[in-house]
Amino acid sequence: MENAETVRLIWAGLEPVLAEQGYTLVEVELAGGPSGRPVLRLYIDKTPSGITLDDCTAAAQMLGPVLDAEDLINGQYMLEVSSPGIDRPLRKPEDFVRFSGEPIRLMTHSPVEGRKRFKGTLRGFEDGLILLECDGNSSSVHIENLKKANLDR
Repeated sequence: MENAETVRLIWAGLEPVLAEQGYTLVEVELAGGPSGRPVLRLYIDKTPSGITLDDCTAAAQMLGPVLDAEDLINGQYMLEVSSPGIDRPLRKPEDFVRFSGEPIRLMTHSPVEGRKRFKGTLRGFEDGLILLECDGNSSSVHIENLKKANLDR
């Protein structure tokens, strides 16, 4: 199974489980680890209180058996659960609304206005478009062209 498809399936399987416990799934990353085993990184949040180390531990203990039962990752893997941190990833439309006014770094799959990298201020989300202000100019990126976006605090 391709990495992007695996991430999509993991996201779909874990998001409702986390939501039942009051957590929001912010990001899923699947990468090779130093031991050759895949590393599955999950970034979670909880509003308004934020995430503690105890939350990360509880989520890892809860999700480990779910992941093993679904058998989405071949063989052994390492599971890491973390807070989204100061440079929080943004993926969902509601993220772009919630963090409007914040500094952002964004990468696209295909060029927009001749570029793939943007750094500026997030201005919101409307009709499938992420609205940005970069160097005094307004730009918009369709969410389906989004490769990666992070707060830039």
